[in-house]
Amino acid sequence: MKAPFTFARFLPLAQRLLSRGRLPALLISVANKLRGRGPGKLRDDVSLLSALCGAWWRGEYRAISGKAMLSVVAGLLYFVSPIDAIPDWLLGVGMLDDIVVLSWVMKVLAGELDAFRAWRDQQSPERLRAVERVPEGATALEGEYLGR
Repeated sequence: MKAPFTFARFLPLAQRLLSRGRLPALLISVANKLRGRGPGKLRDDVSLLSALCGAWWRGEYRAISGKAMLSVVAGLLYFVSPIDAIPDWLLGVGMLDDIVVLSWVMKVLAGELDAFRAWRDQQSPERLRAVERVPEGATALEGEYLGR
């Protein structure tokens, strides 16, 4: 299955973000964009991808290929980017391209995401809260990034 045409330009951005250890900043941006949005498939999908990134970043879950992780990060970058195929500020249609890209990521990585869901199901609720917790801001991010 071919990637959406605008997705490819987010892959190098995702590689740079990962190599510079900036994944927590992306998770903060994703959480901020999701805030105030109602329940639904898009929210569930983004939450799952974000949880996977959090668990991967903390070293708790590494059973995902590098290529798949890069695609997850690129998909989340696409989601938070205000400048994509259809700008998010266009009411009613601004999220359509985000939905297409995230649906593609979910479909292409279905096996990897099923494995992550199975891993999550085996974890205690307390552990999952700790593993998937998103830093609340720059101060929290610095403390967590520096191992405090």
